Amino acid sequence: MDKLRICGGVQLKGSVPVSGAKNAALKMMAAALLTRDELVLDNVPRLADIATMGRLLAGMGVTVERDGDASHTVALRADGLHSNEAPYDLVKTMRASIVVLGPLLARVGAARVSLPGGCAIGARPVDQHLKGLQALGAQIRIEHGYIVADLGSSKRLRGARIVTDLVTVTGTENLMMAAVLAEGETVIENAAREPEVADLAQCLSKMGARIRGAGTDRISIEGVERLHAARYRVMPDRIESGSFLVAGAITQGDVRLEGAAPGTLDAVLEKLREAGADVQTGEDWIRLRMKRRPSALDLRTAPYPGFPTDMQAQFMALGCVADGTGTIVETIFENRFMHVLELQRLGADIRIDGNTAVVRGAPRLSAARVMATDLRASASLVIAGLVAEGETWVDRIYHLDRGYERMEQRLAQLGAQIERVTA
Repeated sequence: MDKLRICGGVQLKGSVPVSGAKNAALKMMAAALLTRDELVLDNVPRLADIATMGRLLAGMGVTVERDGDASHTVALRADGLHSNEAPYDLVKTMRASIVVLGPLLARVGAARVSLPGGCAIGARPVDQHLKGLQALGAQIRIEHGYIVADLGSSKRLRGARIVTDLVTVTGTENLMMAAVLAEGETVIENAAREPEVADLAQCLSKMGARIRGAGTDRISIEGVERLHAARYRVMPDRIESGSFLVAGAITQGDVRLEGAAPGTLDAVLEKLREAGADVQTGEDWIRLRMKRRPSALDLRTAPYPGFPTDMQAQFMALGCVADGTGTIVETIFENRFMHVLELQRLGADIRIDGNTAVVRGAPRLSAARVMATDLRASASLVIAGLVAEGETWVDRIYHLDRGYERMEQRLAQLGAQIERVTA
């Protein structure tokens, strides 16, 4: 099993390219189910989750092709579908697989998708997905751990007004994809506003969908009879961008991100400036310079445009070496402090009280062997290891590979002493 070995204490300096957004690319791959024509996606990151989605779609009969081993272009063609099932063995490894449910219902009128099951960072119920699809006319039942859905005697889903009980990103995306082929107009109220939702909507629009309001809390979709071939470039990954910026800040370095999307990172950039970083932005680049020990921060996670829960662990690592004491309130997932025990192994002073972490900064951390517990937790341990005195080993980095493409190579490009070791 691969591990990372990190020798801390090196300032990061230089530039690094930003990968395409995993959370956008996964949903666009599922959108290929909506048409018999080819969908070509550019700027698709090479990640474990992307490979899992590729296997899932291929198992249904979708042709999934990459243009070479190092390519970031994926071509998908769903003209030979022979299955409408998303099996447990794949769904259990990646909860985002649930987003094939809406496209399958819209395209072939039936779907059998495994319930995702548990998640290390907390509950992620799919009831809002099912409630919305039922409003569109789907008949849904749960059998032997699977969501079994069909249209009954109807030939198409029917447009409806859907009001979700809570803001759900994958729920919004699932319903939006189902609605593009529904008969009539669908309105999704209390929709997620994340940039990845808007990016998916732009991709669908390029395929012939009629969508208004994506990126706001009210999305309207006028259903069409069919979608057609398209080519689309996936947006930059804002969470990867934020992670590299925090790595630059914690090492008091000078890091420039190329191919970034600064407008999707307002809350993160503001907190970095509050910590003492000099942050400059252009149309597609971000530069961070940190000349002193970071200041302690108070932050609270919230749906977009608030501070992203996916950046909470990375900022906790930053707080571990900050000047002063800060608090982090996690409002999205009830079990997203699993990285705390591992950060404490590095000498961090963190106290947990319910959904609040009190982080008392220390002048330095001490290297140790630590273990990743989930995707973003793994990034926080790598970031902390960059400033820990001595040699830090991060185990179970398959979590990291789910969401960061060759993170260790790009950190090394910035000067970090880090390498992947295969046991």
